[in-house]
Amino acid sequence: MRIGALEAGGTKMVCAVGNESGEIFKREVFPTKTPADTMPDMLDFFEREKVEALGIGCFGPIDPRRDSPAYGYITSTPKLAWQNYNIVKAFEERLRCPVGFDTDVNAAALGEATFGITRGLKNSIYITVGTGIGVGVYSEGRLLHGMMHPEAGHILIRRHAEDTFAGCCPFHGDCLEGLAGGPSLEKRWGKAGALLAGEKKVWEIEAYYIAQACVNYTMILSPERIVLGGGVMKQPALLPLVREKFTELMAGYVKTPRLEDMESYITGASLADNQAVMGCIQLALSCLPSER
Repeated sequence: MRIGALEAGGTKMVCAVGNESGEIFKREVFPTKTPADTMPDMLDFFEREKVEALGIGCFGPIDPRRDSPAYGYITSTPKLAWQNYNIVKAFEERLRCPVGFDTDVNAAALGEATFGITRGLKNSIYITVGTGIGVGVYSEGRLLHGMMHPEAGHILIRRHAEDTFAGCCPFHGDCLEGLAGGPSLEKRWGKAGALLAGEKKVWEIEAYYIAQACVNYTMILSPERIVLGGGVMKQPALLPLVREKFTELMAGYVKTPRLEDMESYITGASLADNQAVMGCIQLALSCLPSER
């Protein structure tokens, strides 16, 4: 089968074609501009490739509930040109094929659960720490929704004792994303994260916030594994520090065999940064009649 995958990000749109085994045959990347500028290129790409189904993992907020009148829409995104845009309808009308739809980070969680490091587990979460912070939740063998989808990058957390930075989330100031997302590093320290590799205090504070979030997610969602991805997590010192801080903050309260192997419980992403694209393939497959 020829399956389309669209990882629709805030800065770029990754369009790919693969099969049900997760093999990727072709990929093109388009900058995320306005719908009028970006959609024609993507529609042409998938039409030329004659895909039999399409999966979209999209920046949000979105409405992923099929029983909602706003299903398929990008809703209150700060990218004003895309607000209230029905991206699913645009592809369905042009391609005449089934379209699966979810957040980009839920797609990443699904990619890891289907093809990657959380395969075989019924409960896992994927956290991306980059320009923003997003959390995809795979619970009891399916992606978690509710009244919309998890927005767990905006949880309120306890401030580090040595951190005086106000936070930079335009909605909440010092939420998790406002204190630990990529832009907070540059605004707090005056340099991009890539230029702060040798600064111990930078990564101690960053690890404290990420570990605190992981504790909260463990208490609430009880995942069998937590996967950390995104550009900020490419800093080599960070993942070991997160595990260390997590153990300190957990303080022995939860005792399970999984928490005895911290390197297996909190891990880096697999799939060579293709987890969202591969999750989109699975979203597409879930729309086909044979998969229902």
